[in-house]
Amino acid sequence: MTNGFDPGQEMPDSGYPPLVAGASLGVVVDGSLTNGVEVRLNSQTLVEDLKVGTFVTIQGNRGRFFGTLTEIALGSTDPRLKQNPPAVDDPFIAQVMAGSVAYGTITVLPQLILPAVRGDSQPPVAAKTIPPHFSKAFAASDDDVATVFGAEDERHFWIGSPLDMDTKVCLDLDELVKRSIGVFGKSGTGKTFLTRLLLVGILQGGRASSLIFDMHSEYGWGANDSERNRFTKGLKQLFPSRVSTFTLDPEHAIRRNVSTDEVVRIGYNEIEPEDVELLRETLNLSEVAASAAYNLQQHFGQSNWLREFLNVGDRSALVELADKIQVQPNALGALYNRLNRLKRLEFLVEKTDHDAARSIIEHLERGQHVVLEFGRYGNDLMAYILASNLLTRRIHDRYVYLKDSFEGGSGKEPRPLVIVIEEAHKFLDPAVASQTIFGTIARELRKYNVTLMVIDQRPSAIDSEVMSQVGTRLTCLLDNDRDIDAVLQGTSGSRQLRGVLTRLEAKQQALIFGHAVPMPLVIHTREYGSAESYESLSRSPVRARKKGGDGQTETPDEQLEREISELF
Repeated sequence: MTNGFDPGQEMPDSGYPPLVAGASLGVVVDGSLTNGVEVRLNSQTLVEDLKVGTFVTIQGNRGRFFGTLTEIALGSTDPRLKQNPPAVDDPFIAQVMAGSVAYGTITVLPQLILPAVRGDSQPPVAAKTIPPHFSKAFAASDDDVATVFGAEDERHFWIGSPLDMDTKVCLDLDELVKRSIGVFGKSGTGKTFLTRLLLVGILQGGRASSLIFDMHSEYGWGANDSERNRFTKGLKQLFPSRVSTFTLDPEHAIRRNVSTDEVVRIGYNEIEPEDVELLRETLNLSEVAASAAYNLQQHFGQSNWLREFLNVGDRSALVELADKIQVQPNALGALYNRLNRLKRLEFLVEKTDHDAARSIIEHLERGQHVVLEFGRYGNDLMAYILASNLLTRRIHDRYVYLKDSFEGGSGKEPRPLVIVIEEAHKFLDPAVASQTIFGTIARELRKYNVTLMVIDQRPSAIDSEVMSQVGTRLTCLLDNDRDIDAVLQGTSGSRQLRGVLTRLEAKQQALIFGHAVPMPLVIHTREYGSAESYESLSRSPVRARKKGGDGQTETPDEQLEREISELF
């Protein structure tokens, strides 16, 4: 028995009606623009029905406010109630007191002002004031949510639902791909599932192509979900004609009985000192040892420096070489020992006749989405960093050329590209971010039609300047104060959002804010992994783009074919 109630029995009727969309909650009694407004709940609203992150509308005298519930509290009109609570064994007495002497309050952060007339096509505007005393508060309706976040169509992708609401929250895909995207959260909180959803949205919307450096082979053909004990389909199974898979480990693909479009081989002649600089922490190199790669390139030549260096035979030859290039022998010896680890990476060869970067670029230029699977190298951070950095540098160079040519009047503008990297802090650490191609892309703000999607459980380890350029952030549960501060850096209302972020559940919940949504919100993410979810995810919305004068519309596949033909 617990407080006179047997947990094995059916819960008694609370006497409160269930909370429904559009239900009256109470009235505004206090607040400020910075901290939000306090709403005293009415006697018909059960405080247990409300959760942090729930959407609330408030009807002011001149406008209708839309905001997020950020705090829940209990209050009383008599301070003696805390020290001497009355006997409330009778549910009727308890309910009467709850509506008069004792009451609940919620804090709502007004963020938008909705159109005065429902159905008005005017978009919501940012709230720069607050509703007055005694303004009525309501649980947001489905129409309110659709007014704010848009309805699912060719531009808006359904990412999930508000907490305790059976309605769809959509991302603005045009805004999503304009700037870099961040997916953050501690291990096991569902970052991979959330990333898959984002990639499906980008693919469905046709707003950009994506290049995914798939560390653990989770995004291409598919992977086992150990927690749910089932196989989860990847992008290749959902969109077989629009996704190309490349691999660094063909044996891994054979063991999994999956086909790949191409096998990637990288020549020693393609590796540059910049790649070594990025590997400094992973290889435990000093700054002097890492910078020696530039001296070696100058001595042996741009294409041959690594091959010639690794062929140096013995200690005496290293000492002689160190003297020639004016580098400390111990530093050069350390670099030699560390770089010899590259010989165990079978995808690295002294010379290759097939240009893997060029092949990937050709697929991207045809409007394809490319997944590069690492196979057994997925747990080798050196391999992941090296291949991702090298290929991205080549691809970025190509996009710079195409964009400059377009602006010069020749050629077509390159199709926007989103590059997806995991363990992003390894590429964007403050010590190296200013020197890496990923740091360059983040700072360029899509100048050359290339942006990043960074996935990480340690956002505090990412350079703060890079974080400031992340346009849309989707954050699962974080419990480290530094990581929370990094994610919320430069965001208005960060104090309230911090409270929301720390209360997220461990699975299938995320805080989203930035350019792709008009206001921060918490969602229960859309299902990914069931047969029903695969059917809905692989079904693209029909675009309202006309083929001609006959009034027919153009399907996504027809639009893709047209865009490809226009490229050539």
